[in-house]
Amino acid sequence: MNHRALFPALANKAYFNYGGQGPMPQAAIDAIMESQMKMQQLGPFGNGVVPWMNEQMFSVRNAIASHIQTTPETITLTENVTLGCNIAMWGIDWRVGDNLLLTDCEHHAVVGIAQTIGKRFQVEVTTCPILNANNPVDVIAEYLQPNTRLLVVSHILWNTGQVLELEKISQICAQNHTLLLVDAAQSFGSIPLDMQQLGVDFYAFTGHKWMCGAAGLGGLYVSPQAKEKLLPTFVGWRSVITDTQGYPQAFQADGRSYEIATSDNSLFAALKVAMDIHEQWGNIQLRHEQILKNSKYLWEKLQDIPEVKCWLSSPPESGLVSFQIQNSPAQTSRKLVNFLESQGIFTRTIANPDCIRACVHYFTLESEMDQLVAAIAKELRI
Repeated sequence: MNHRALFPALANKAYFNYGGQGPMPQAAIDAIMESQMKMQQLGPFGNGVVPWMNEQMFSVRNAIASHIQTTPETITLTENVTLGCNIAMWGIDWRVGDNLLLTDCEHHAVVGIAQTIGKRFQVEVTTCPILNANNPVDVIAEYLQPNTRLLVVSHILWNTGQVLELEKISQICAQNHTLLLVDAAQSFGSIPLDMQQLGVDFYAFTGHKWMCGAAGLGGLYVSPQAKEKLLPTFVGWRSVITDTQGYPQAFQADGRSYEIATSDNSLFAALKVAMDIHEQWGNIQLRHEQILKNSKYLWEKLQDIPEVKCWLSSPPESGLVSFQIQNSPAQTSRKLVNFLESQGIFTRTIANPDCIRACVHYFTLESEMDQLVAAIAKELRI
């Protein structure tokens, strides 16, 4: 079976934007339509549709939990990574003078949340510089303060592709009595994950990037210990238990306590189908090994272009390969990305550091990577 043929978007382009949004398999697209039709047949707001909807939610929650080596009770279904980060960051009982620590490689959405919390609760927001650090763990340890209530880091840095040593970071956070929130936008679906082994408190992820599900469905892992301290950020009918008259009596005891209300139920089946299709190729360990093989291949090929400098000095431990055009005028990266897309090659620019990011998945072809490198060399007139 030609595995790539299951993904329609790969038929007419060389795609290197999995870190932004993955292409959906046709079966996942079909699952959305089939789910919508099923709801119409049962009655969109009838008694018969509720058990069916619950089964879809149960199935995807269990699939997610299995993928990240945890129990379904620890999973909150969200719309995306940013919502998961909001739940974790706003749910802390902030006090005046607390410290919230970020790294200088966090997504601007997370930075915006932190800045708003800082202003509203008079919380000190500080940043530790790991972008150019030889050992990010040491830098983080240096910047942790006795009053640091929360540290926010990314598992895989979205701008450079570097993988942080979460097990070590979680240990120093525990010693400092600091909660740890991880932005897992680039790791869910690309590397093997085990929540107990990582020791994190919160892990926010999405299904629409490396897992190639539909946009609009993600999740948040909350450890049992952290759940005892995390207040609900939003409250809706899904987050509470009601009595026979429909009045809220208590919050749900599991991850549903952070969920709100109506979601697009058709996305549950779509993500489950996408996850199953990846498993047809191979388990996450095999897929990760192929991703590393592909990123090494692209990283090495880019070394052959004198004007190109890869951001990392060794092959990435992820599928993100970021590189810069040296000694170039302003807007060179933007113009190059636009040129590549005109040739059917999809990459993206990154603002900090100023670079171009190409993402490779397990089914990325060497011929596609060769096409990318040749197009860059041609545009730079090498």
